[in-house]
Amino acid sequence: MIYENIILSIEAGVATLTFNRPSKLNAMNAHMMNEIIAALEQTNIDEKVRVVVITGAGKAFMAGADIVEYAQQTKSNFNRFQNRGRCLYAAIEGHRCPVVAALNGVAFGGGFEISLACDMILAVAGSQAGLPEILLNLIPGGGGTQRLPKKLGINRAMELLLTGKGTSVEQLQAWGIINHIYPEDSFAEDVRQFAKALAERAPEPVRLLKQLARSAWGGVDSANLAIENQLLETYYLSDAGQQQIQAFCQRSLERSQRKAKTGS
Repeated sequence: MIYENIILSIEAGVATLTFNRPSKLNAMNAHMMNEIIAALEQTNIDEKVRVVVITGAGKAFMAGADIVEYAQQTKSNFNRFQNRGRCLYAAIEGHRCPVVAALNGVAFGGGFEISLACDMILAVAGSQAGLPEILLNLIPGGGGTQRLPKKLGINRAMELLLTGKGTSVEQLQAWGIINHIYPEDSFAEDVRQFAKALAERAPEPVRLLKQLARSAWGGVDSANLAIENQLLETYYLSDAGQQQIQAFCQRSLERSQRKAKTGS
């Protein structure tokens, strides 16, 4: 399959899925989401694949949803986008192989939610992650309100959700969210070596261990995910929600125009 918004490469049992919209900080639109799901499904049935690494091209892992496309969605498009999002996270958590997020840069919104669904997270030193939806007067819609409290604890998760602030990967590692942090100049090679070591393990015990560990963790409740989606939909489609999104888009456009004029 030919992809337009991602790059999928497979070498020595390691499948690397790279978000490839660097000019947009890898912000996810509907087409990109469908490609990510297709790549995850492809690697899940490819017996040569032992490990999946998800990373980004350029300076960002993923800055979240493509807010311009997001703001223009009709109700049916919104519901389709949300439903496909749930398929994406399920494809990560249900993948037979370990799925490792390699945060090469900032991971905000849906980017952080994708990493929270992964089995392990590696990060480049000095980067940040977070769920800034509250700053748009919205709520996360990709399971962030469910996975973050389960992985981080309710008090710390509540602070991050309600402030929307980015948190350093160093702090997230201290809190147990990040597995390893690597220097920028050796990040790609360090990630490659980490994935290579996992790929050398026997595939069937690895599959069973992932299944058992996730069973012990308990995962996220599908009913709670449905509530998250319903609350987001209700607010997103309301007059107040639409006004906030359009205001954010206008501010973003004005910032871009100012940068274009100043050349900075």
